[in-house]
Amino acid sequence: MADPSSYRPKPGQIPDSPGVYKFRDEHGRVIYVGKAKSLRQRLANYFQDLAGLHPRTRTMVTTAASVEWTVVSTEVEALQLEYSWIKEFDPRFNVKYRDDKSYPYLAVTLNEEFPRVQVMRGAKKKGVRYFGPYGHAWAIRETVDLMLRVFPVRTCSAGVFKRSAQIGRPCLLGYIGKCSAPCVGRISPEEHHELAEEFCDFMAGRTGAYIRRLERGMQEAAEEMEYERAARLRDDIGALKRAMEKSAVVLADATDADLIAVAEDELEAAVQIFHVRGGRVRGQRGWVTDKVEAVTTSGLVEHALQQLYGEERGDAVPKEVLVPALPEPVEPIAQWLSQRRGSQVSLRIPQRGDKKDLMATVGRNAQQALGLHKTKRASDLTTRSRALEEIAGALGLDAVPLRIECFDISHLQGDDVVASMVVFEDGLARKSEYRRFQIKSFQGQDDVRSMHEVIGRRFKRYLQEKQKSGEWTEEPADDARVDDNGTTAATVSPAGTDDLEPDPMAGRPTDEDGRPKRFAYPPQLVVVDGGAPQVAAARRALDELGIDDVAVCGLAKRLEEVWLPEEDDPVVLPRSSEGLYLLQRVRDEAHRFAIAYQRSKRTKRLKSSPLDAVAGLGATRRQALLKHFGSLKKLRAATVDEICEVPGVGRKTAETVAAALAGAAPSAPAVNTATGEIIEDDGVPPAALSAERGQER
Repeated sequence: MADPSSYRPKPGQIPDSPGVYKFRDEHGRVIYVGKAKSLRQRLANYFQDLAGLHPRTRTMVTTAASVEWTVVSTEVEALQLEYSWIKEFDPRFNVKYRDDKSYPYLAVTLNEEFPRVQVMRGAKKKGVRYFGPYGHAWAIRETVDLMLRVFPVRTCSAGVFKRSAQIGRPCLLGYIGKCSAPCVGRISPEEHHELAEEFCDFMAGRTGAYIRRLERGMQEAAEEMEYERAARLRDDIGALKRAMEKSAVVLADATDADLIAVAEDELEAAVQIFHVRGGRVRGQRGWVTDKVEAVTTSGLVEHALQQLYGEERGDAVPKEVLVPALPEPVEPIAQWLSQRRGSQVSLRIPQRGDKKDLMATVGRNAQQALGLHKTKRASDLTTRSRALEEIAGALGLDAVPLRIECFDISHLQGDDVVASMVVFEDGLARKSEYRRFQIKSFQGQDDVRSMHEVIGRRFKRYLQEKQKSGEWTEEPADDARVDDNGTTAATVSPAGTDDLEPDPMAGRPTDEDGRPKRFAYPPQLVVVDGGAPQVAAARRALDELGIDDVAVCGLAKRLEEVWLPEEDDPVVLPRSSEGLYLLQRVRDEAHRFAIAYQRSKRTKRLKSSPLDAVAGLGATRRQALLKHFGSLKKLRAATVDEICEVPGVGRKTAETVAAALAGAAPSAPAVNTATGEIIEDDGVPPAALSAERGQER
């Protein structure tokens, strides 16, 4: 690991002008490429105190051994040079989207004497007109099959074309009217080329004029009583309309635009692009990338624009590009796009109307793509095995942790302090084993003390169950349970399992009725949400119980560092590590489960009322009382006779209600922190709940 000060340039050496810089490692390999409006200011940011750098940036500068730069005249030139160098050197610390070579395009080879319509993948070729990309090749073939009736362009390979020309007989498509048969001279090269141009115009979105021309021809043929020609034109119009229906209209003003949306988390990002031409979605593609550098949403958008349009020219760059966040600064990238198109390109964030709605749809596709990507990673047995092995290696464990338990503390400014325990077995969540805790030994906000209590209670129960039974059977079950120390089991359906995979829970201790004993199965690894203090508290709780065969670690959310007991420095796993990905999923699941429990407790507390304790008073009559008097405060001030006026409330019930409210001391007035208004004691407005959610942990 290099010290950045060992290769830091002298302040006077770095020019104060636009440019592109490269960091190289000790072997001379380029590991990062970046651009800057001012090289001096940008590079100075990399050589500040390491503690102030983002962990990914810190890893990059300590891996590097030298830095060099190239001065350019404008920011646009810097953008172009940065893209070229990223393509050339493939730096490990730059965001790299998955290549889209697997996406099929509809291609028309206008560079040939007899243009051909075909499905193409891979790098684009000069002189070939491309449409798409499409999600599946069969979608292209269905569209082409419909359009060949109207535009009988050649679709055969060079070998078939040459063979038909030699024998003087066209292929089957030529006989059924889906090819103009230029191979046997039925149409001249010029006429066939013009036919291919018309095909391209129609695919590019210029559909209305062509269909109107066919409709006029159909009417003229009918007027001249050429009914067979009119019928053929009618069928041609129907075929074209069916082809158009395969791409629904999304923008009524026939806009040409590309919409780009991003979904991201701490480790990965997914980008989805919709290509809209003539108001219709003509293509869609998506990428997923690991966030190997400290990059914002604006940076992800800029990288996506570079990859999307870096090799494009002319009409391939649309007039309008809609994004969720603008690159900073936006002027160079907008100017770069305009240069590639040859005319002005609008780069903006949609604010209202159909374009904003369509952007939301693209965003949902990006979110779904990211979720699907994570699901595939999580469900892959080989990937899970590698993740567990990486965790074991990084933490120095003797064996892979087949059972991992993660704990998290949640509260709202010290109120309703709760904790969660989630369980992952063989890398998969086992929801039937989730547990929830209420912190009861003290009041207030103290995450370290709360963590010590929860770990102690969980493993104290483990020791109790271990002492009660020495038998191990093979009867698993998934019932909910309640702990006498305030621990409650989550009522959650068990997650699905694969019968072909070994069950690490086989052989757990059970009661006489066959149910698993509570907390009887120990984990190999305990993960806590937090840093060194929480880890030390968890380790101390285990030591106090004499448990030394369970490993402990903590995952700090801000820097994604893994902390071990009695270690001054954290373990930093690579950003692409499957082990780090699994630890993050476990931690996030514990956080989600704790937040859900804390919210449910707070909601019940806020909704509680002195009327709930009145014997024989059901929900219907409680609502009738509150509706009649308007608030609990006015009901408390009412007499027994006034309470009897409420329909359905007798005198005995009225006396019980009055006595209960007289014995319940009124609480201090609550204040809505969002608006500052005093809240009546008959309920809490939803806005107050929303304001509180922003302060919960």
